[in-house]
Amino acid sequence: MSDPSLPAERPADDHRDRRRAILETAARLICERGYEGTSIQDIAAACQLTKAGLYHHIRSKEHLLLEIMNYGMDIFEDSVLTPVLPILDPLERLTACMERNLMLVTETRSKEVTIILHEHNTLTGEARVHIDARKKRYVRMLEASFGEAMREGRIRAVNPTVAAFSFLGMVLWTYKWYRPEGSISRETLAREMVSLFFGGLVTRRLPRRPGPRRRAAVPSQSRRKPRRRAR
Repeated sequence: MSDPSLPAERPADDHRDRRRAILETAARLICERGYEGTSIQDIAAACQLTKAGLYHHIRSKEHLLLEIMNYGMDIFEDSVLTPVLPILDPLERLTACMERNLMLVTETRSKEVTIILHEHNTLTGEARVHIDARKKRYVRMLEASFGEAMREGRIRAVNPTVAAFSFLGMVLWTYKWYRPEGSISRETLAREMVSLFFGGLVTRRLPRRPGPRRRAAVPSQSRRKPRRRAR
């Protein structure tokens, strides 16, 4: 009988680590060559496995793509969605969400997240429905947060769906053009894009000053110019 005080058995950990390594290796190859340009033999060779050995871990090439996307969604939810959901202020929730999402999309190691964006039309059937459902959870959160921020007067009146997809379009397309080795750091990029996007939405409220409200100055009767009589 096993001792419950002992650590978990290594075989389970080894299997999990091996699966993660396969997914990350396959994601790297697919990002470099595209889904159609990457064969099962290419992936097996890169993983130092035979094709039969690779099929011990996956059912098919499309199943592997589904597993990569699920893995990418797990990374996204752990890095972006889960940390921002407890934020009570809707505007802070949205800005934190944009910053975190940008940092993840521009992370050079996040190939699994890139595949979700680049190969979104490749999956078919139930696999595509499953991934779309996970992505829609993010869209619904954004729509709800924009609606909440609007009701609280934190942002001007907008259509929450238009705002949500504009947010996503701005953030998710970044992986196409951003280069980590360039002159713009990831932190600067996130700060600038948050400023650009929310600068046109946030309401400007002047701070209230203490003391009685002052009336606008009105010229006294004596200082008014006499009106000319009509001739």
